[in-house]
Amino acid sequence: MQSWLDGNLAGLIAKHGVPAASVAVLADGQVSTAAAGILNLNTGVEATVDSVFQIGSITKLWTTTLIAQLVAEGKIDLDRPVRDHLPEFKLADETAAAAITTRQLLTHTSGFSGDAFTPTSRGDDAVELFVRDVLPGLAQEVPPGAGFSYNNAGYVVLGRIAEVLVGKPYHELIRERIAVPLELDHVATIPDEALLYRAALGHVAPKPGDPLQAAPVWSLVHAMAPAGSLLAMSARDLITFGRAYLDATLLDRATIDRLWESQVDVPAIGGFAQHWGLGWMIFDAEGGRLYGHDGGTVGQSAFFRLVPDRGVAVALLTNGGSPGALYDDLVGHILRETAGIELPVRPVPPAAPVEISPELVTGRYTGVLTQSTVTAEDGEFWVLDDAVSEEARILIPEPRRTRLVPLDDSRLIAAEPERGTHEVIAFREPVDGRATYLFRGGRLTPRSN
Repeated sequence: MQSWLDGNLAGLIAKHGVPAASVAVLADGQVSTAAAGILNLNTGVEATVDSVFQIGSITKLWTTTLIAQLVAEGKIDLDRPVRDHLPEFKLADETAAAAITTRQLLTHTSGFSGDAFTPTSRGDDAVELFVRDVLPGLAQEVPPGAGFSYNNAGYVVLGRIAEVLVGKPYHELIRERIAVPLELDHVATIPDEALLYRAALGHVAPKPGDPLQAAPVWSLVHAMAPAGSLLAMSARDLITFGRAYLDATLLDRATIDRLWESQVDVPAIGGFAQHWGLGWMIFDAEGGRLYGHDGGTVGQSAFFRLVPDRGVAVALLTNGGSPGALYDDLVGHILRETAGIELPVRPVPPAAPVEISPELVTGRYTGVLTQSTVTAEDGEFWVLDDAVSEEARILIPEPRRTRLVPLDDSRLIAAEPERGTHEVIAFREPVDGRATYLFRGGRLTPRSN
């Protein structure tokens, strides 16, 4: 595998417009690593295998590990209300706040609004202040336990539970309870530590098709650290974390098996998990099942996969361009060669017209970050996306309009690829012929008109 990575990584990132990438593979007991490209287009610094990239929401697996350790120590019961461990847990809906369990936070089934990227502090109190000041204003969008809806704020709550029960800030827990025991040497838990390494910067295109530019910020808000806003590392260190799960060195085998049990099914939108365990994404593929997580911050994307019964782990870290298409080519080849796994083919617009009810899909769907308005115009479907907060404008600097075509009777797909893949949007829980929710990017966003 090492010779294949050395001979192909540079060409693949060039093909998919990715400024830099780092990859690590565990197979047959050996770790292969490679890196190529430019970490920061403004400075021209080249990537090495020791460079650190943000892992985004893969951090949620590290938060899950902390919670699982505390469960093993008898400090947390997953099926008790969150308030048993965190009495200050409050939401706009008091009834929901009193009922939500730690298990529901881990499985993204708590149902409250999860994308409040609201800045609080840049210090050790960032998570505490989010729970105190931001969480009480978050609405309940779906009844607790009613369905899967990806929730970043829920993982901030999990991080705060760990802080309170252990008595240390989240970044110290990550280092002391995971990074140090695994002897990881290229991990940055906060931005100050990233300065110690060759650190990747994200790159974004202001509009689809525009040239990539250096992202305006290095990270998302500090308060979202347990959900994935800060943690950065080398691909090799991420593989070492994965190996700890394969070898059961941080947690016992019975605990790991419980984390990998499917807890909830996820609507099909292509390139996303089909099931969710306790913290872990579960992917069905030809030849076997994959466990892992994806991550995305401002212009950085990361992919992490384990095939436990073959002893295979793969980490791919990137900083812009079309990372999904690179994942398909690069990780697809690696899994095929090392584990006999064939990744599912991503959906594309159908060649023949498919019927879908305009009444079902058209309308406005509003979350805390974005508002999506689906319209039908002259027989064509469109979605207009706009930020609804200043924090969201980092992700969507200006309104974006995308043409959609029907994929089946409850899903639309982008007519043109963006960053190498066609986005799929599903419409859920119809009432009187109109969808109640738009399911997009893993989130159930309620109809607002």
